[in-house]
Amino acid sequence: MTISRRAWWWIGLAVVTVALAIDPWAKWNPVSVDFRTYLAAARVGLQNGWPLIYDQVLVAAGQSRIEVKDIWSQPFISPPVVAWLVVPLTIFPYWVSFGIWAVFNFVTLAAALVWAGVSTGISRWIAVIGTLASWWVMQALSVGQVVPLVAVGMVIAWRLLREKKDIAAGLVLSLIFLKPNTAILVPFALLVAGRYRVFATWVAAGGVLALIAVLTLGSNGITAYVNLLMGPLPPGADALTLHGAAGLTGASGSIARVLIVGIVLATAFKLRASPGLVLPVAIVGSLIMSPYLHGSDLCLLSVAAWILWEERTAPAWRVSLALGWVLGSPFLLPLGLSPSLNRWPWVEYALLVALVVGAWRPLTGTADLRTRAPA
Repeated sequence: MTISRRAWWWIGLAVVTVALAIDPWAKWNPVSVDFRTYLAAARVGLQNGWPLIYDQVLVAAGQSRIEVKDIWSQPFISPPVVAWLVVPLTIFPYWVSFGIWAVFNFVTLAAALVWAGVSTGISRWIAVIGTLASWWVMQALSVGQVVPLVAVGMVIAWRLLREKKDIAAGLVLSLIFLKPNTAILVPFALLVAGRYRVFATWVAAGGVLALIAVLTLGSNGITAYVNLLMGPLPPGADALTLHGAAGLTGASGSIARVLIVGIVLATAFKLRASPGLVLPVAIVGSLIMSPYLHGSDLCLLSVAAWILWEERTAPAWRVSLALGWVLGSPFLLPLGLSPSLNRWPWVEYALLVALVVGAWRPLTGTADLRTRAPA
C-alpha cells in the first residue's frame, strides 16, 4: 500500500501533536512505575521460578534493585501473561527496555488506528490524533501501562469484524487477557450478537493461556494470584468506578453492575446486525462495571469514541466525540480545565445511554444504513 504525500503530512502532524502533549504530562507524572513492576515480576520468574511472581516480597525487592528516583514500589497483580510479555526486555538496561516498551505501545496503537480506519480525508486524522493525544494515553505511555495493547485489540478486532474475519477477531481479542477488567464484556456481547466463532476463538485462546499459566505457576502460584484478586483493591483505584463517581457501594453497587451487564447484553442483541457498534457498547459497559480502574484505562474510552467516530458519521455524534477528545487533552488538564477523574464516569454513563437509545431508534438516515451495511 502506497502512502500519499498528504497522508504523510497528517502522520507528521499526529506525531508532533503527541510529542507536544507528552511534555506537559511528563512534567508532573511518575515515569515507568507500572512497567517497573512488570519487569520486576518477569525477573522474579526467570531467577526464582514462575510460581513466585506473586510473592510480593520478592517483587518489591526486585523493584528496589531497579534504581529509579521518586518511584514507589507496588504489588504485581496483573495476569501472568503480562510478565511473560516483558521477558524479552529483561536483557536490556532498564531505561532501554522501558523506551522500547513505550515506543512499541505507542507505535502499535497508532498503526492500528491508521490501518483500521475507514474514514477519509481530514475526518480520519482528527480521530487518530484525538485518540492518541488524550491525557490517558500520555499517562499509559508514561507509567508503562499494558492497557494500550488492549486498546489495539479493540481497534483491530473492529476492522476484522467488519470484514467478517471472525476467527482472526477472536484471536486479537485475546489481548483482553492482559487487563480483563477494561473490556471483559466485549466477547460476551459479541456472543449475544451472534458472532459465535469470535467468542469460541477467544475462549480457546484463553484456555491455552490458562493451561500455560497452570503449568508454569503451579497450584501455589495460582493460589497466590487468586488471593491477591480477592484482597483489598489497589489504593486510589476507585475514582473511575461506580463507587468513586456515583457513591454506589455494597448491594447497590452490585445491583447496578448486574443491571449494566443486562443492558449491555440486551443492546448487543438489538445491534446484532451491526457488530461494529457492539464493541463500544461493551467497552463502555466494561469500564462502568469495573471494580477498579486507573486513569490510563480510559484508553479504552478513547478507542470506543474512535469506533463511534467511524460508525456514526452524523454531525451530532462527531461534534460530541471531538469535544470529548478536547476535554481529554493534556494541555487542559494542568490548567484545571479538564473534568476531574471522578467526573469522567459520567461521560461513560451519558455515552452508554446514547448508545442504548440509538440502538432502539428506527433507522431513518442514509448514514445509519451505511453503518450497518458491512456487517
